[in-house]
Amino acid sequence: MASLALKKNYRCEPILRQFYGGGPLVVSSDGSFMVCSCGDSINIVDSSNASIKSTIEADSDTITALALSPNDKLLFSSGHSRQIKVWDLSTLKCLRTWKGHDGPMIGMACHASGGLLATAGADRKVLVWDVDGGFCTHYFKGHKGVVNSVMFHPETSKSLLFSASDDTTVRVWDLLGKKCVATLEKHFSTVTSIAISEDGWTLLSAGRDKARLKLCLCDLSCYFVWIVVVNLWDLHDYSCKMTVPTFEVVEAVCIIHSGTLFSSFLDSYNKTTKKKRSGSLEIYFITVGERGVVRVWNSDSAICLYEQKSSDVTVSSDTDETKRGFTTAILLPLDQGLLCVTADQQFLFYTPVELRESKSELVLSKRLVGYNEEILDIKFLGDEEKYVAVATNLEQVQVYDLATMSCSYVLAGHSEIVLCLDTCISSSGKTLIVTGSKDNSVRLWESESRRCIGVGSGHMGAVGAVAFSKKLCNFFVSGSSDHTIKVWSLDGLSDDAEQPINLKAKAVVAAHSKDINSLAVAPNDSLVCSGSQDRTACVWRLPDLVSVVTLRGHKRGIWSVEFSPVDQAVITASADKTIKMWSILDGSCLKTFEGHTSSVLRASFLTRGAQIVSCGADGLVKLWMVRTSECIATYDKHEDKVWALAVGKKTEVFATGGSDALVNLWHDSTALDKEEAFRKEEEGVLRGQELENAVLDADYSKAVQIAFELRRPHKLFELFSSLCRKREAEHQIEKALQALGKEEFCLLLEYVREWNAKPKLCHVAQFILFRLFNILSPTEIIEDMLHSWSLRLHHVAIKGISELLEGLIPYTQRHFSRIDRLVRSTFLLDYILTGMSVIEPDIVARELKPKSSAHSDVKDTDHVVLEGNIDEEQTESKLKSASKKRKSNKPRESSSKKVKGSYNTKSGAISLQA
Repeated sequence: MASLALKKNYRCEPILRQFYGGGPLVVSSDGSFMVCSCGDSINIVDSSNASIKSTIEADSDTITALALSPNDKLLFSSGHSRQIKVWDLSTLKCLRTWKGHDGPMIGMACHASGGLLATAGADRKVLVWDVDGGFCTHYFKGHKGVVNSVMFHPETSKSLLFSASDDTTVRVWDLLGKKCVATLEKHFSTVTSIAISEDGWTLLSAGRDKARLKLCLCDLSCYFVWIVVVNLWDLHDYSCKMTVPTFEVVEAVCIIHSGTLFSSFLDSYNKTTKKKRSGSLEIYFITVGERGVVRVWNSDSAICLYEQKSSDVTVSSDTDETKRGFTTAILLPLDQGLLCVTADQQFLFYTPVELRESKSELVLSKRLVGYNEEILDIKFLGDEEKYVAVATNLEQVQVYDLATMSCSYVLAGHSEIVLCLDTCISSSGKTLIVTGSKDNSVRLWESESRRCIGVGSGHMGAVGAVAFSKKLCNFFVSGSSDHTIKVWSLDGLSDDAEQPINLKAKAVVAAHSKDINSLAVAPNDSLVCSGSQDRTACVWRLPDLVSVVTLRGHKRGIWSVEFSPVDQAVITASADKTIKMWSILDGSCLKTFEGHTSSVLRASFLTRGAQIVSCGADGLVKLWMVRTSECIATYDKHEDKVWALAVGKKTEVFATGGSDALVNLWHDSTALDKEEAFRKEEEGVLRGQELENAVLDADYSKAVQIAFELRRPHKLFELFSSLCRKREAEHQIEKALQALGKEEFCLLLEYVREWNAKPKLCHVAQFILFRLFNILSPTEIIEDMLHSWSLRLHHVAIKGISELLEGLIPYTQRHFSRIDRLVRSTFLLDYILTGMSVIEPDIVARELKPKSSAHSDVKDTDHVVLEGNIDEEQTESKLKSASKKRKSNKPRESSSKKVKGSYNTKSGAISLQA
């Protein structure tokens, strides 16, 4: 039997994370990306798969308004700080900023030329700014309420600006005359959306207003009907030429242009409408609102040409009506369809599709979820495991396609939050999903038909755990907060039934004294294990739920249980920060895995039971070896509790999800890491040989460059040390340093800082630092290095220039002080040696001293001695006599004798040198 290929490392790929938290959003001119506000940050999101391309931090400023320039190069943002910021999307840098309104800005729009920016705020003002200069060019005041939207006329030849407000009016501003040319008053509540027709002479406005219509019947009874309208305004004379009743609160209105996919979509519906009025221009527009359906209207006949039969918006049990329906809609460019955003941060993409009956329909082509709040459970679907089912803080289960990370479909039916789920493949080959909810029921779903085929009722509390049978997939078990376990039979399921059948419970047992958190069925379907908040795990024999053994030993509640795929053992994860492995035969604890710093919420087997993967409330994911009880890898890719863990049956890819609304997919990278390490080692050997060859060839510039590439500071020091010992060291070092790039300069400063801290290496470090500052000035180093570091990758550990200099300065000062003390000590040594007559004194200094008569006599005598031809014996005798005279204690003529002796010493020294 082949040995097991143990996993040593996993690589994380974020597949589902929060990218939109409600608020403003804009779409690029080509529809390739979206700019979404998410709290105090701005996310640049890929429209195809909802992946976050980049993030702009707004410095704890909640974003209230966004706008893009026509060429998609500049992004304008504003928040509660009332600062208008201009961002360069290529570098994500803030180019300029200035203070805008006296209150938060709600609306923002950029002119088609890209030179002007219009802003509307809560201070009831509309301002126009010069983008390059950042100064206000137009100041419009007149609205009596919050101005929530602003729009330039799409044609640059028409210098008009439109603004809509809470005061139920739409105002038209002339940019050339700098005045209000019209106030459009036909609404009864907040105007939410404005749009311009294709010909540029009709303005459409929609809002939340409700016009009250009195109806009188034949029996003389009267009642009132609220009618919401869309008004069409003629921009020639600013008169209202038509009012279209929509019968719902409208949040967005979009104009359909001729020659687009939507205009051809309407051809099949125009045949059934009556003939248009003479002289009128037909305008087709789309409205979305609180009902969550898309409707298409004809302005000429004021009728609805198309309306969706059912809403794709997920129904919530929340009674707050503001959290339902659509909040905005955008017609995407280049015939990419219609984008509708829901109140629960979901992005629905609709595409017109022609059907056989010569009619067309709007088909939901893609659903991107901007925010999931909290991931409670997750499981893989199907044989290929290309889909994942996710349970969040919603009443629905969302099924995601792993390739595009779009929500393929939603399973709606529960009336309360779904707490748990499990999946299996039935004997007939169909993928089944079972869910447990706070509504005390379990539901069985069929994945292909995307419908509920069975409902199980009977629990008296929230269902917190469900598990399918592993072998035959003919039953599932459920555990509830009512402390009971139920076994549900799948017999009697019919594919043709239109309504879900009532599932029957085959066995029930009061299993624990507290809530049941987890269930697991043995691989042979003979046993089921339950974990509870009462700190115990119980093993039951199926199908009658007869108690087999009770596992006691945890100090806190148990969150997860799972059977070993090869041994008669079970693992439990507990809130006491440990994972335990138990024997099913006698209930003894076999192993204890310790390492988590908080509650362990999930644990599952990997590699045929040889390894364990776990996740906990500390946000960590850990990989364990069962044989040694050792944690071999720890991953910190979550910011909060990790509630969900799902392991693929074939590939053993696993997914994790938690309270941070993030779903991570983990791939085994053991083989890839091994290959990469081997490749790097092979490249290192080759580059090392090149380094040695460069040293032998005395090509120090190349050798230094290779040493930097290989990150070998010790070899680098040896190279610089050998250069310092050469005669042309300065030239060689400057040549080597000039060949370095800015990244190498940064790294060199780090190495120099380390060398400078050691007395044995500091001389080379100081010499390199001196030559480095000769090549680049300190100002240039600071500016260039800071710019270079700002563009570096995060995994390169390069600190700031200030920290590097702070590490260099104290040791450099210490070295300077030490050398200074050494130099000053040499003067004392000179003085001592001079006094001991070991070294000769300074003749020039002595000649400058005043001379006495006695000294002159001695000098004359000494001068005669110096001028004469004195042999060595006479010199030695005079030195000895001078030495005896210095030792004499007689005060008489002591000064003259001492001077004479010293000069005799001098003459002796000179003769010796000769």
